[in-house]
Amino acid sequence: KGTTMYNPSEQFAEFSKTNVAQATKFAALSLENAEKLVKFNLGATKAVFAQSVEGAQAVAGVKDVQDLLALRTKLAEAQVQTAVGYSRHLYELATEAQAGYSALAEEAFGSYTKGMAAWVDNASKSAPAGSDVAVNAFKSTIAATTAAFDQFQKASKQVVSLADAPDGPAPPGGADGL
Repeated sequence: KGTTMYNPSEQFAEFSKTNVAQATKFAALSLENAEKLVKFNLGATKAVFAQSVEGAQAVAGVKDVQDLLALRTKLAEAQVQTAVGYSRHLYELATEAQAGYSALAEEAFGSYTKGMAAWVDNASKSAPAGSDVAVNAFKSTIAATTAAFDQFQKASKQVVSLADAPDGPAPPGGADGL
């Protein structure tokens, strides 16, 4: 019977290729998220600058104290709205980034688990007689780790969905976030 020999260097090379691919995906996702954040902050900076110029021009045109007080209130409201809008959009960007990183982690762990299972299967075919107990223990460890990761993943998704739920806990300062 022609038994194929277990070749750990081939599996190690495949494992390394997978790790490089995952690292590349992680770097690309990180750069994409950083680019979104930079664009958003640059846009927000431009908007705040324009709002400041507009406010300075309005202050320069004030003729009496009553107008100044009314303008002060109007400018404060505009600043609060800008800050709230900034916070909401920043939260959306962070949520989107977290979802991307979570999907990448799920993919990486799934790939790692499959690779480890294949490695154990191949190694067990070449293992000496009587090593069944050790191989089965290793397989059980992998299965338990996978199950624990799945539970952690489900719990994390529940926490995120609870935090994003419209009827979830009210933000500090009231129901409308102000």
